[in-house]
Amino acid sequence: MAKNRRFILSKKFEGDPKQTDFSLVEVPIPQVKDKEVHFEAIAISVDPYMRALAHFAEPGITMFGEVVSKVVESRHPDYKVGDLAVGYFGWQTHYVGVPEEVDSPFGGKRKPYVLPDLHGLPPSLGLGMLGMPGNSAYFGFTEICDPKPGKTLVISGAAGAVGSHVGQIGKILGCKVIGFAGSDDKVAYLQKELKFDFAFNYKKTSVSEALKIAAPEGVDYYFDNVGGTMSSQVLSAMNEFGRAALCGAVAIYNQNPGDPPLAPAVQLTMILKQIRMEGFLVFRWLDRWFEGINKNLEWIREGKLIYKEHATKGFEKTAQAFIGMMKGDNTGKAVVLV
Repeated sequence: MAKNRRFILSKKFEGDPKQTDFSLVEVPIPQVKDKEVHFEAIAISVDPYMRALAHFAEPGITMFGEVVSKVVESRHPDYKVGDLAVGYFGWQTHYVGVPEEVDSPFGGKRKPYVLPDLHGLPPSLGLGMLGMPGNSAYFGFTEICDPKPGKTLVISGAAGAVGSHVGQIGKILGCKVIGFAGSDDKVAYLQKELKFDFAFNYKKTSVSEALKIAAPEGVDYYFDNVGGTMSSQVLSAMNEFGRAALCGAVAIYNQNPGDPPLAPAVQLTMILKQIRMEGFLVFRWLDRWFEGINKNLEWIREGKLIYKEHATKGFEKTAQAFIGMMKGDNTGKAVVLV
């Protein structure tokens, strides 16, 4: 009998995630019943949010996450064999169940959706530019920052899946784009391949000094994937009526939620400069989900968006890929190809 392989969260993380925090198990694949679908994993996403939400997860669960899967058997009218579907199936090779009952790690249920025709592009893009990260970039930047040509955009975590995408949208819309990343290779990627106007290795150049060089006129938009002291420094360099979109806070994900790290206070600066700072979850735009996918797909096909994946081959390396992503090993979207 065919087996389903799955990674179990065997204990709560303490600091950086470790291989020993996970257990790989095999269980039988159940038969498909009425209104159920058998989804077989093609690619699995590993994302920073998983570390943050794991604070609230109990050991023993199948590790959560989004997956691009192929429908191999269906007794549900919304899915046919061969469809590519994106859903929160978790770190496992097979999922059999009622689509309307798939749990979301963000709370409630989230029915998997069928991807549109990708015109020959890799299905794994459904986890990146043509999925949640891509829509986070598209809606988070355009809706919250309301960008205008000629304005200055700063991005933290700029070489990651969302940050690299936001920077490219900024260039498409006529902004001056400045990115911060954690290695010289990532800085070179941002400047040479993605055509950022400026990029800096924050481990070598302080954020404040970098912005004196790259943005003497001040910062208009800040897309924050990192949080912590870096973000305080960027906010302090913003112009009057600047806008900041808060997408992530990877700098503090490994910290104890009850003992968060301290960063310089920015409230007075925000008051005096009348800065608008807004956090978001991309699911507020669920009713426009395919608008984002189709717009990003259009830009890719026009050559205006360059996608880059950090792909790990082999399901058994999923935990390893997650651990590496949390350490910043990836440039672009981190995925596991099953």
